[in-house]
Amino acid sequence: MAANKEATSTRKSAATGASENRFPFTRENYLIMIAGIVVIIIGYALMVGGRSPDPNQFYPDQVYSWRRITLAPIVIILGFLVEVYAIMKRPKISEEAK
Repeated sequence: MAANKEATSTRKSAATGASENRFPFTRENYLIMIAGIVVIIIGYALMVGGRSPDPNQFYPDQVYSWRRITLAPIVIILGFLVEVYAIMKRPKISEEAK
């Protein structure tokens, strides 16, 4: 009876030990996260600009351009969606690990 309990506890610790020693993210997750950060940076880069040569003049076509008002926020949101995907993506379990 005691040997049976030891064997069961050894199997449980071996099964949980493999999953406890694994990192939560794989190399693929980190590469996708870097790609998401690059997309976010591109979105913020699209938003900058609009400096006017005369600070006393207001140029609404520079400030309210389609690129700054529409395109940049869409690109930033896409970057955040890529980040969420990278965090939620599970690594593929190989046959050897099973």
